[in-house]
Amino acid sequence: MNYFSSDFKLGILGGGQLGKMLLSETRKFDIQTYVLDPSDEAPSKIACNKFFQGSLMDFETVYNFGKQVDVLTFEIELVNLDALEKLENEGVKVYPSPKTLKLIQNKGIQKEFYEANGIPTANFKKFASKKELLIEFIETKLPLPFVWKCTEFGYDGNGVKIVRSATDIENLPDVECIAEEIIPFKNELAVIVVRNVSGEIKTYPVVEMEFHPEANQVEYVICPARIDEKVAKKAQEVALKVSSTFNHVGLLAVEMFQTVTDEILVNEVAPRPHNSGHHTIEASYTSQFENHLRAILNLPLGNCDSKVAGIMVNLVGEEGFSGQVVYENIEKIMAIGGVTPHIYGKKETRPFRKMGHVTIVNEDMEIARNIAEEVKNSIRVISV
Repeated sequence: MNYFSSDFKLGILGGGQLGKMLLSETRKFDIQTYVLDPSDEAPSKIACNKFFQGSLMDFETVYNFGKQVDVLTFEIELVNLDALEKLENEGVKVYPSPKTLKLIQNKGIQKEFYEANGIPTANFKKFASKKELLIEFIETKLPLPFVWKCTEFGYDGNGVKIVRSATDIENLPDVECIAEEIIPFKNELAVIVVRNVSGEIKTYPVVEMEFHPEANQVEYVICPARIDEKVAKKAQEVALKVSSTFNHVGLLAVEMFQTVTDEILVNEVAPRPHNSGHHTIEASYTSQFENHLRAILNLPLGNCDSKVAGIMVNLVGEEGFSGQVVYENIEKIMAIGGVTPHIYGKKETRPFRKMGHVTIVNEDMEIARNIAEEVKNSIRVISV
């Protein structure tokens, strides 16, 4: 199929910042793009050929949108699976497939999939409700503390809590959930795997993630990870096994724990461009967004190697500020060599909302990390 400067149409479900960054690659190649998002102020609206406002969970909305395009992909997992399955059955190419998404969309099903396929992961139990969880705690003294995760609709640290007491359980929402063993770990790592329709597969270098202690969001992504080469190789091997088992097409971000004994345990995956790969725009030969596009169009995959060390700093809304956004001291960080800000285009800020990111590239990792700290301490995302 002739994808470039033609009548070919690519549909993207979700119009957030991931879609906006993906669209920068489609514009480079002159591919027609249609985007569906619930918000009329979605960041992707300014960058696509046609924008449609509507619910990603509504069957008719997703189905009618998908009928207009040749290939359909998504930047968020929370989409109507029944509509995707019907579209695929009627000849629309959907990547990653609804079959893959069905195994990932629900964290309980995702964890059971790891268990069934011999993929190393933390011990867990699944519960249909808070009542079931409480009964388990009372009858068998479910060991405290543990990690509580809702199985659906969690994102960016939402839907994840550390449970340390019975009172903590009482205060949880009444939803299907998993209780997961807390893993003593040295590092939280991630590997992005890219696989095209024909089965060509590559991995990006292992990255190290540093999290905000309160918001449970990634603050820094560091590439390459500051770990032993044997551990990095093991992490890439585990990520490739996860990819082949899911049989995914496109990008798959595999988040992992490096335990104190250097085991690699899979935490969870995302079948799309991911926060742990944003640095690739400046630091890699081929960005994660371009490679996702190459993969779903069954084009040869680009070089995943890094040109230079890269660190990504997330820009999130400051605590105590809500309303029309202001980026304070952005001129100051832009005066630093190797610093590139990405502003997502969200008009309203609120505490811990992802509003942008900054990439720092440098041949010396230690210098890059110091600059990242300076950037983090300088720029503030506040409101008018």
